[in-house]
Amino acid sequence: MNGFPAKRMRRLRKSAAIRDMLAETHLSVDRLVAPLFVRPGRGLRSEISSMPGQFQFSPDEAMETIRRWADAGLRAVLLFGITQSKDAVGSAAWDDNAAVQQLTRNIKQALPEMLVVTDTCLCEYTEHGHCGTVAELPDGRVDVDNDATLDSLAKAAVSQARSGADVVAPSAMMDGQVAAIREALDAAGLTETLILSYAVKFASSLYGPFRDAAESAPAHAELEGRQTYQMDHRSCSQAIPEARMDADEGADMLMVKPAAAYLDVIAQIREQLRLPLAAYHVSGEYAMLKAAAGAGWLNEREAVLEITRSIRRAGADLIITYYAEQLADWLA
Repeated sequence: MNGFPAKRMRRLRKSAAIRDMLAETHLSVDRLVAPLFVRPGRGLRSEISSMPGQFQFSPDEAMETIRRWADAGLRAVLLFGITQSKDAVGSAAWDDNAAVQQLTRNIKQALPEMLVVTDTCLCEYTEHGHCGTVAELPDGRVDVDNDATLDSLAKAAVSQARSGADVVAPSAMMDGQVAAIREALDAAGLTETLILSYAVKFASSLYGPFRDAAESAPAHAELEGRQTYQMDHRSCSQAIPEARMDADEGADMLMVKPAAAYLDVIAQIREQLRLPLAAYHVSGEYAMLKAAAGAGWLNEREAVLEITRSIRRAGADLIITYYAEQLADWLA
């Protein structure tokens, strides 16, 4: 054994006690945000086939689940709305009686300490499934009209905040959306409403189950899905400028989406900007784990804890995850 190093790293891992004492990455229920899909009606609870354990709820049925989440220690929900009243501009998004607005009021009345985050986008409300107004632009292209969409996003944010949302989360990836929303909120006297910007949102293949859940699959083949406005995963150098722009426009918090496939981007944003940072462990990431666990190919609990801790380790302060309730149980 001549030359064998005196340092033995395994000594630092020899027992559960020493491993726990030296753990550098800590995950707590306070860091988790639970997404929820809500639609108009009463007594509705429909499981989403591509997302086992996730449901579309009517506002009354959603409250039962949110109360259970609160009892488990979860402190924040992210609401996505579904509507039957779709049109070209997504006007149902700023209807004060829409399902998201109804549920927000219900939550704040029954559970005032629960943090309500509302997704501020139009894809669930437009007949074409895109995140803004589709139009023929001056150069002849058919695309989402960035500037025409800003007013719609601002109206949706004001309606959500007026209903009691603590945080509005613009996810359309329109240039200038944070500034437009901040100006509209302030003009409406809603100066205390926070903006959590989906600052770095990639045009990912991992959103498929979400589009089933939100009934928001995009039309218009010439728009290449949503690739003309969401980020290209091959061009991650655009992430820092995107995040800086939203920070400069008044975002209170930033988000990277998806999470597990973009840990390097989370780390870069964390290093460059000091705003609170969220990461969204998206529907496809959830569905893959559920499918593998269902087939007996991995230990679901251990895999989910490992991946969620890796997102935290990369620098995320908050983690939006469909596993929030199960994580609350496992962490307890």
